[in-house]
Amino acid sequence: MGSLADKLTAPEVRRDVVMACCDLVESEVDGKRGFSGAAIKLGYKAVKALKPGFVGGAVNGLLPEFADAMQPLFDKNDEDADKFASYITANAAETADLLLQVTDGKADRAKNATIKKTYGKLRGSAKDNVQAAVPGLAKALKPFL
Repeated sequence: MGSLADKLTAPEVRRDVVMACCDLVESEVDGKRGFSGAAIKLGYKAVKALKPGFVGGAVNGLLPEFADAMQPLFDKNDEDADKFASYITANAAETADLLLQVTDGKADRAKNATIKKTYGKLRGSAKDNVQAAVPGLAKALKPFL
């Protein structure tokens, strides 16, 4: 059947998976409210203006590691798309922890002090944001499984 990474990074679907995840990021950012939401929107807008394509490149680069991190959840659900999507939605905190382990590792290995410092400042609210996005992630990935 193949691994989750194999399914999501297969040449015939990878571009579409990345686009679906980028659409999810857009939707999540657009949905943020309040002071922290305004800060997230401002930062996101700045990144898009300064580095067009950055989000897509980041998603594309992290996709295999994110898929590997979620592999145990995929296996636990018999590699079934419906069961997997339902499981990660019902267990959003667990899923968020697995995904953040990937970004935590990237930040730890980063050589740029500014990146490390910025990630450290944002990490406190990251779990809530990622956890809130998991149902959208399940919906975005399901067609490719």
